[in-house]
Parts: sequence; C-alpha cells; structure tokens
Amino acid sequence: MSTHTYKHIELTGSSEKGIEEAVQNALAKASETIDNLRWFEVTDTRGHIEDGRIAHWQVTIKVGFTLE
Repeated sequence: MSTHTYKHIELTGSSEKGIEEAVQNALAKASETIDNLRWFEVTDTRGHIEDGRIAHWQVTIKVGFTLE
C-alpha cells in the first residue's frame, strides 16, 4: 500500500447561479496550475445582495492535493 502526503489551500469561488457552480469555478481555476487535486471541504458560504436579490454566491473551500 502506498502512502500519500497532502497539501491543502483555501480558495473562494463565486457564481451568479449557485453554490455548486461557485465550487466548480474555484476548482476549475485551481486545476489550471495545480496537479493531483483530490478533495475539497466547504468551509464558508455567503452571498452578495443587490436590489433585494441574490447577485452572486461566494463559497470558500479547502482543497487538498497530493505532493509528488
């Protein structure tokens, strides 16, 4: 059995559509420069309000990836 060492970072993604897309946006951007993404954990959820309506969602996540 192999062992792994993980590093984790914190990211905040945003979306006008919803929480899931905000997470996807953060992960998509991170995957452009970070290899071996393995897991994420949502640590905070919030939104921005304009004219009494949700303008966009913001989701902060911890993202773990394996070190080579």
